[in-house]
Amino acid sequence: MNIKGLTILFLAFSIFSFSQSKEQLEARDFFWGNSDAYKKSTDIPKKWANESAVILYKNENYDFHKFGKNVTYTSSVRKRIKLLDKAAVEEFSEFAFKSRFRSSKGRYTWKEKGNNYVGVKIVKPDGSEIEIDVEKESVEVDGETKVAIANLEIGDIIDYYFFRLEPFKATYAFGFDPVETNLGEEYPIVDFKLFFETENDFFINFNSYNDAPKFTQISTEKKNMRRYELVASDIEKNEYTRWFYPLLELPSYKFQVYFARSGKFEDRALAFLPEKENIIKTSVSKEEVLDLYDNRFKPDGDIGDVRGFFKKKTFKNDTEKVTEAYYFMRHYYLTRFVEAIFIKDAKIMYNPFTYYGNPVFIQNQKQFVRHFTEFLKHEKIKYEIVVAKKRFDGSIDDLLIEKNVNVLIKVNTSTPLYAQLFSVHTNINEFSPLIEDTDVYLLSPTRNKIDVVKRGKLPTSTHLDNETKKEITLSLNEDFSGITISSVNSHKGHSKKDEQYERLMFSDYVAEDYAKYETKSFIDLIRRKKDKARYKKELDALAQKIKEKQKEKFENSAKTEYFVEEIEDYTYKINDTGRYGLETYFTFTETFNAKSALIKKAGPNYIIEIGKLIGGQINLEEKERNRTANIYAQNARSFNYNITFNIPEGYTVVGLDKLNKSVDNDAGAFISTALIEGGTLIIKTSKQYKHNYEPSSNWNKMIAFLDEANQFTNEKILLKKK
Repeated sequence: MNIKGLTILFLAFSIFSFSQSKEQLEARDFFWGNSDAYKKSTDIPKKWANESAVILYKNENYDFHKFGKNVTYTSSVRKRIKLLDKAAVEEFSEFAFKSRFRSSKGRYTWKEKGNNYVGVKIVKPDGSEIEIDVEKESVEVDGETKVAIANLEIGDIIDYYFFRLEPFKATYAFGFDPVETNLGEEYPIVDFKLFFETENDFFINFNSYNDAPKFTQISTEKKNMRRYELVASDIEKNEYTRWFYPLLELPSYKFQVYFARSGKFEDRALAFLPEKENIIKTSVSKEEVLDLYDNRFKPDGDIGDVRGFFKKKTFKNDTEKVTEAYYFMRHYYLTRFVEAIFIKDAKIMYNPFTYYGNPVFIQNQKQFVRHFTEFLKHEKIKYEIVVAKKRFDGSIDDLLIEKNVNVLIKVNTSTPLYAQLFSVHTNINEFSPLIEDTDVYLLSPTRNKIDVVKRGKLPTSTHLDNETKKEITLSLNEDFSGITISSVNSHKGHSKKDEQYERLMFSDYVAEDYAKYETKSFIDLIRRKKDKARYKKELDALAQKIKEKQKEKFENSAKTEYFVEEIEDYTYKINDTGRYGLETYFTFTETFNAKSALIKKAGPNYIIEIGKLIGGQINLEEKERNRTANIYAQNARSFNYNITFNIPEGYTVVGLDKLNKSVDNDAGAFISTALIEGGTLIIKTSKQYKHNYEPSSNWNKMIAFLDEANQFTNEKILLKKK
């Protein structure tokens, strides 16, 4: 096929129904049949004439129906888009259905298997239509099906639909994936329609936010059938920027549909269901929260092993006792199995867990809450169960979907402690920064039942709590051809979690836990000497393989961070794992020799781009400087650098004045100082984001310290020959 001068439309998918099946014909007729009210739609408002593209019509549909023991879920979308510039033509010439129709928020989802149907046609400016015959025109390229479309041009309209039919056997109660999305998207929309069709046993939670239109019921002739729609027009395009939560700022809607066959299954459903199928639920009260969780979070579990461990211990107070219990449970129910998990994943042994007898695993938040509160109940320590919602999803007053709930335990010691389901590095008092400083519901028991609910507020961490600290020592070799760098890196609070998962391997922390809790390693559980030696050898080999991959990865990271080329003599050492306190530092040291792009010869002198040692900074584009949206961050944080530069003999340093900067305001700060002590240049910098939220009125204050930090990376010193 000669495709010179053609534009390629990529229809990338794994399974596609090429033949015109009954369902495919029905899908085509549904969107493009005689009742299509938008088949002549071509005009766009003058105000959007300079846009890259305009969506003339967007239509989303969700159908939920039951047939005996089966449920059929149909989701579909149609878009009719007018292409107004070359960028839009290029955008749709690389049109991948698999990515375009897959959404993490549950919208219309392309799946690897299932009844997926796609239709595409091009409408030319003279009104002629070209419908793509996918079966005839498709070619296989790199395992994907691609279709060439001749002469796609500016002014053309691309009209396409995606239709998914998903029949499956239904359990007695289950929820469909929730949808949470904005009304607009990357191009402005002239007309939009969202349509629902359901019947008995399907329950709908739906609400609109930030001035989005309301969801309304429309009449139907069938008694048990229910239809709803949301209609909007003249929707401006969404423009996303950094530190932005679209669901809080832009018109949006959220919904979830839940299926429950009868009253008893409605009661068992893990969802905030409406009272009846014909009622749309738009909000959830605190009493409904209590009603859903009162029995689900009732204390329960065998804590004999915890009590056995405590027989050997004495504690000053309940705070110390609860803290120790949390870390012991983290080990007893998780980290003592880590070696076995790696052994199984590496296929060294089929079922290594048999060596633990009958191990207990705490695998979800519900299990953790019940188990940990059973311990608190036994120790007569008061507690509350926290029901929270992440900040990017709105306030607790907007609670609608149970899957959006975050649950943790507040222990009412003299200074409250917080405990959430642990992972291998989770600390007491550590919970998602996205629920910090939010209003929450607090559930508590009076005797044996959780029967009290009230409002509360979670604490928030400061920029001092969440710190990245680096102590960098830089030396030049004798002929100035390379450098030696030693860097001690410390992270605490919310700043250490990602670093721990990136930098720690299982052998770095399981031995620490075994020693602390006097438990046996996996190898020590094996009795037969021959098996013990064999599995130890294989486990050691696995650890060595992981370490080698880590080293390669860390070397590449150092090259990028410190602007160096080839690295030699790289060493890496864990100083402290930081796993027994949110306020403790995770610390590691790395050293290496390298050729550096930071050094430039200037006659008898040398220029050192010393400012780049604080890492890449935010360089705001001009369009970012005018901002009306509020500023949202995950958490407050600070970055503190201490740089020691050993000045070569026979040289002096010129240019210190540019290294001394200070911008400090309500939103944040960038402060740097530079001085010479003996034969060393000492530079200290501190960059601070003081809050997890700033109103748009503070944007200029943020610009001030962001620009100063970015400018610092451009600063240089001159090594001047004496």
